[in-house]
Amino acid sequence: MEYNHGVVYKPENVEKTVYTLDEALSNGFKYVRIYWADLANTRRCRLLPIKYFQKLIQSNRPGVNIANVAIGLIYLITPPGFLSIGEYIYAPDLSTLRPLPFAPGHLGVLGHLEEKAPYTGPDGKLTVHVPLCPRSLLKRVVEDAKKNYKTDFLVGFETEFILLSSTRPVVASNIHQWSASDGMLAGSKEATLLEEIGDAMEASGLSLQMLHPEAAPGQYEVVSGPLDPLDAADQVVFVRELVVNLAAKHGLHATFAPRPYMDSTGSAAHIHLSVHQTGVEKSRGELSVAESTFLAGVLEHLPAIPAITLPIPASYKRVVDGVWSGGTYVHYGTENREAPIRLTNASSPQARNFELRFIDATANPHLALAAIIGAGLTGIKDQKKLEIKDVRGPKCAWQMDDEERKALGITKRMPLNIEEARTNLEKSSVMKEVLGSEFVEKYLLVNKTLGDALSNQGENEEKELSRLVEFY
Repeated sequence: MEYNHGVVYKPENVEKTVYTLDEALSNGFKYVRIYWADLANTRRCRLLPIKYFQKLIQSNRPGVNIANVAIGLIYLITPPGFLSIGEYIYAPDLSTLRPLPFAPGHLGVLGHLEEKAPYTGPDGKLTVHVPLCPRSLLKRVVEDAKKNYKTDFLVGFETEFILLSSTRPVVASNIHQWSASDGMLAGSKEATLLEEIGDAMEASGLSLQMLHPEAAPGQYEVVSGPLDPLDAADQVVFVRELVVNLAAKHGLHATFAPRPYMDSTGSAAHIHLSVHQTGVEKSRGELSVAESTFLAGVLEHLPAIPAITLPIPASYKRVVDGVWSGGTYVHYGTENREAPIRLTNASSPQARNFELRFIDATANPHLALAAIIGAGLTGIKDQKKLEIKDVRGPKCAWQMDDEERKALGITKRMPLNIEEARTNLEKSSVMKEVLGSEFVEKYLLVNKTLGDALSNQGENEEKELSRLVEFY
C-alpha cells in the first residue's frame, strides 16, 4: 500500500525562480530596493536607480554602506555596549532579485553584511564575514549541514497577520471564524487583498500554496514553501513586504503582532521543516536516524531558542497552555498542536515534517532558522538519542501530573517570559557555539533594549498595544 500523500517535495526537485538583472533592464524596471532585516526584525531598505545599481554590481566590491548600528536597533536609543560607530558594506545577492508588484517598476534584493575594511584575523586569514549578519549566519549553518553531515532541509513558512482598520484604538477590519467563507466575502477589501497577495506572489516568483482566514478578528494566513532554508527565509521578508504594502493600498494596517486580542488566538509564523540525508530513504514506521537525532538536538536546546524565535514580551501572551499554541513543556507529539514541535504526516515518509510552533513573526526568519537548524545539527553530530517519547494523546503534557510527564521524558519547561528566555540563551554554551559568542552577546543587548522600548513606557494597556501593532 502506498502511504505517501499530497505533493512530494525533495531537495533535488524544488525549483527556485531566478530573475536576472538583464531581464529587469529589458523589461523597463527603474529602481531596486535593497532590503535587510535587522536583529529586531525591522525590515529596512535603500532605493537605488537601476542604472546605478547595474554599475554598482559591476564594481570591485559591490554594496551599499550602512552604519554598524543599523543591524542592531534604531528605535529610541542605541543599546548600551552595541557598537554605534563605523560602517559595514551590504552586498546584494543577485540570486534573490525579484519584481515587487506592489511597486510597479521596482525590484527587491537581499544580501550579506561584509566588513567595510577587512582585517587579518588571529588565523592569519582576511576577515570579511560579519558575525552579526543574519543571512550569513543561516548560510553558514546550512552549508555546514550539507558539507559535514550530508543533510539538507526543506522549509515552509506560515505567515499569519491581522488586518486593522485603525491602530489607535486597535480595531480589526472584520470579524470571522477560522477558515470561514465570510472572511472572504465577494467585493470586500479583505477578499480583494488576498487575491492581490496571491497574484503578487506568483508575479514575484514566490512559492504559494494556500491563503485562508484564521481564527482571530481580521486574521489571515499565507502558506508557502517548501524551499531551501535560505530561500525560505528570504521569501518571508518579501511576503511580509507584499502584505503590508498591499494592505496599505486598501487603507488597512497589517500587523504581525503575536496576540493583539487576548480573547482569541494569536498570530504565529510556524515553520514546517523536513530533514533529508543523502542516500537515505525514509520508512513509514519510524523516524530516520537523521530525523530522530535532529529532533533530539532541537529538544535538548529548546529552552534557549525562544530568545530568538519568541523575542519580545508580547510573544509569551500567545504561547500558553490550552490554546493550540505549542504550550509550555519541552516535548513533541504526532499531530499534537499543544506541543512546541508537532510531527505531522508521520505515516507518509515523503510528506513527513516537523511543525515548529515556538516562533512568531516578530522573529528574524534567518536567525530563527539558524538557531533551530544549528541546534538540530548538534544532535546529528553527537548521534543523540531521542529521550522524550511521542505525546500523541489522549492527554496533553499540561494536563498530566509530574509523574506522568517524567515517564515520557518531559522534564523541562519552555521559558514563560522573555527574561527567562534571555537567561537560557546566555547560559547555553552550545547555542553560543552554534551562533557565535559575539552574536549572542550583541543580540541580547538589542533584545533587552527592544523589550524595554515596547513595554516600559508608562503607558496604559491600550496605548502599549497600539505601539506594538504599529512596530510589528
